[in-house]
Amino acid sequence: MDMAGPRTERLVEAVEGARVIDPLAERLAGFWSRTLSSERLRDLLSGRQLGHPLHPAAVLVPAGTLLSATALDLVGGPDARRGARRLVGLGLLAAGPAALAGWSDWLDTQEAERRVGVVHAASNAVGLSAYALSWWQRRQGRSGRLAGLAGAGVLGVGGWLGGHLAYAQGVGVDTTAFQAGPTEWTDAGSAADVTDVPRRVDVGGVPLLVTRLEGRIVVLADRCTHRGGSLSEGKRDGDCVVCPWHGSRFALGTGAVRRGPATRPQPRYEVRARDGRLQVRRREERALRVNPVDVSTPAQA
Repeated sequence: MDMAGPRTERLVEAVEGARVIDPLAERLAGFWSRTLSSERLRDLLSGRQLGHPLHPAAVLVPAGTLLSATALDLVGGPDARRGARRLVGLGLLAAGPAALAGWSDWLDTQEAERRVGVVHAASNAVGLSAYALSWWQRRQGRSGRLAGLAGAGVLGVGGWLGGHLAYAQGVGVDTTAFQAGPTEWTDAGSAADVTDVPRRVDVGGVPLLVTRLEGRIVVLADRCTHRGGSLSEGKRDGDCVVCPWHGSRFALGTGAVRRGPATRPQPRYEVRARDGRLQVRRREERALRVNPVDVSTPAQA
């Protein structure tokens, strides 16, 4: 068991560094860029309306139904065969929308994340193909259990790689989640220097976007919550700022996401002027931003 961690780590590091995947990734990127060219569709697939990426939630339906079918195969007996076949069919139908959401997220990745994403998608495609074979065999009056078991195993590999994309590589994670801004009023420069043109100001090592909206000063985190682009390098469009990397649009007054692929709002900062100086502080505290993780202290309920 102790060797499992190092072995899987070596495996995923090999995938991350496998430049041989890049030509295929480029072709796939071109295909999906054309297929998902609609901004409205990308906005929907990103999960902006949910406030979180859509793909992790969407995969619950195909994963749940397909694995339930395999469970029925193992313990359900002959009377469960019809139910298992229907579950396989439902899972295959639900896999399409979930895959589209995943490819939409994948388009905004690069290098190591993109390579792992290709192998993740390939594993899922093989697993779904095995389940499709299982469904066809069931339609022919055969059990289809072996194909289903094979599909479950391969989908497990794909799911593990999906977990690596999210939890190790941070794809889909709010890039400001662990960014600790000042919790006390902190000087951010001269208030007279703030104009309608957004600019970056570093306060305590944290980059902030500072601008005016209808005469009042507003301050947001400068790092885009989607993939970390500098919003101050983007363009202002009315009461919004547009990320220069992937085109996410944020309301300057509230930080709300007006257009994806971002799903999380930009953190806002409280602002005040004292003797011509601009002062800012975080609007809220989140434990992981301001407190170190101390394993010696038991968690409080």
